[in-house]
Amino acid sequence: MKESYLYKKLRDNKVRCDLCNHRCVIEDGSLGKCCVRKNIDGTLYSLVYRKLISENVDPIEKKPLFHFLPGTLSLSIATVGCNFKCFFCQNHEISQMPCDYGRIEGRDVLPEMLVRDAINYDCKSISYTYTEPTVYFEYAYDTAKLAHEQNLKNVFVTNGFMSREALDMIKPYLDAANVDLKSYSEEFYREKVDGRLKPVLDNIKLMKEMGIWVEVTTLLIPGLNDSDEELEKIAGFLSDTGKDIPWHISAYFPRYKSTIPPTSVGRIHRAIEIGKKTGLRYVYGGNIPGNESENTYCYNCGKILVRRFGFSVLENNIKASKCYSCGALIDGVF
Repeated sequence: MKESYLYKKLRDNKVRCDLCNHRCVIEDGSLGKCCVRKNIDGTLYSLVYRKLISENVDPIEKKPLFHFLPGTLSLSIATVGCNFKCFFCQNHEISQMPCDYGRIEGRDVLPEMLVRDAINYDCKSISYTYTEPTVYFEYAYDTAKLAHEQNLKNVFVTNGFMSREALDMIKPYLDAANVDLKSYSEEFYREKVDGRLKPVLDNIKLMKEMGIWVEVTTLLIPGLNDSDEELEKIAGFLSDTGKDIPWHISAYFPRYKSTIPPTSVGRIHRAIEIGKKTGLRYVYGGNIPGNESENTYCYNCGKILVRRFGFSVLENNIKASKCYSCGALIDGVF
């Protein structure tokens, strides 16, 4: 266990966790909504510090990040736990383990060992992913700080529900984030994931202002968030925030408690069309094999810049952050 970095002690041995926008008030002996933070005698502890449940070497494209060091490897790590309760969660075995089964599993791995692994496997970054990095913030923060000392970049793959305090604290060490914007409906967030939309939107804007490279993913779920009207709202928000924000529209497949049929390829292409109509420069389709919507095209001249197949980069024609053909500046970290 490790004492939490961001919390406030209250009366009667209660505490308020300030890591995410739930801001759970936790009584002595109780857990927060994520089920991995416990109040013990008026002190809030992380129960997942140095409890690594997953460690893999992934292409950075798998996060997905298409405009951040394309073609490089990222050491991807996670502990168990999440502050959302998505009934369609793709990684529910580890994200919901503490709340569903009351178990916290993982092997003891020091932050220094994670940085060493990243260097040994020729990774250019460490990605805090698979579950929600906010719930293992202390572990992520300590690792990210050491990673920067070794010239490694840090990436959050996140639901975007962290607090302003958490973002302010991690800002010096956080280089990029892929934010899962699940819907543009407060009702969806409240009823389907036990969260709220506005903090996510605010954090996308805030990270952009902070200079953190931001890409956004939306998992398209038939009948829940795939209407033209909702897609237009998401695309409009992203376009207003920054036309350079890459938007990844991923096909959903039934997982966990969901029996909704998979997303059709047609809906993915329709969402891409809507995104491009709003003026977004880079819109991608994901989880549909062998499609050209994974490629990066120059927004100015239309030439293909990065050709991909799945998570593999087959061709990269971006030269000094510019289009090789017309010289337009291509947004990202290359």
